[in-house]
Amino acid sequence: MGDAATSIDEYLARVDPAFRAELERIRRLVTRLVPEVEEAITYRMPTLKYGDRALVYFTASKKHMSFYPSSWAIEALRDSLSGYKTTEHAIQFTLDNPLPDELIEELVRFHVREIDGSNDGR
Repeated sequence: MGDAATSIDEYLARVDPAFRAELERIRRLVTRLVPEVEEAITYRMPTLKYGDRALVYFTASKKHMSFYPSSWAIEALRDSLSGYKTTEHAIQFTLDNPLPDELIEELVRFHVREIDGSNDGR
């Protein structure tokens, strides 16, 4: 399987080029929405962190990609996700059925509010 990637750029360099472009689109979108995100690799996945917490993860598999915006965001926006396979923590999508920018924005904004709310209580 090889060595684990140590940066998002290194991870993306190993991904199928068609999937890479889609994951880079998500990376740019989240970074534009939340400019203060920090990049990391967590659990072998590209991670964009906000407020010292994982905001989103994203990955590529052989046949699909996954976006991990938080279980709370998935539950809150479940009706908007009916066209996608979901787990408690992930939304799976393909090049034929990508996640629209507006949906990614809603998921990210929801999770930012959750993080900000939990940081207020400290």
